[in-house]
Amino acid sequence: MIPEIVETNSMRALRIGKVVVNMSVGASGDPLDHAMTILEQITQQKPCQRVAKQTIRTWNIRRREPIACMVSLRGSKAEDFLNKAFLAIGRRLKSKSFDKSGNFAFGIREHIDLPGVKYDPNLGIMGMDVLVTVVRPGYSIDKKKRGKSKIGHKHKVTPNESRNYISKTFGVEVV
Repeated sequence: MIPEIVETNSMRALRIGKVVVNMSVGASGDPLDHAMTILEQITQQKPCQRVAKQTIRTWNIRRREPIACMVSLRGSKAEDFLNKAFLAIGRRLKSKSFDKSGNFAFGIREHIDLPGVKYDPNLGIMGMDVLVTVVRPGYSIDKKKRGKSKIGHKHKVTPNESRNYISKTFGVEVV
């Protein structure tokens, strides 16, 4: 009988790299201000505005007009937010939400679905997109200015590894 080999290499362990929360309003002014207020209340972090890349006359959107806001969360803040976000979607993710790099995204229809968030009639109800990056230690080697190197194909995260990590770590069912 051959004993099972257990992976003990710490460089192969998966972790959450970052979580990006995006609220696209499609208009500047009060709706964008309300979205920024909601996002700041949910994440306890100041959101930044995103601008339109092109003019779309039928939707009254001009180029370089702020139409969305976003927040990037890392570390324990990212994991805490993910626990709340998975509760809002019923701890179920679709298998097609994962890309070939092991990252995944999902949407939340109403921000009041998140636990601990109360409805404010002055702000209204808005949805959001949640984008999650799953990485291994050493992934920043391709983003360095000095000593830059490529990530080997064996070190890249596959969708199956990411699905298994999310289901074990957060108790999410991948359908």
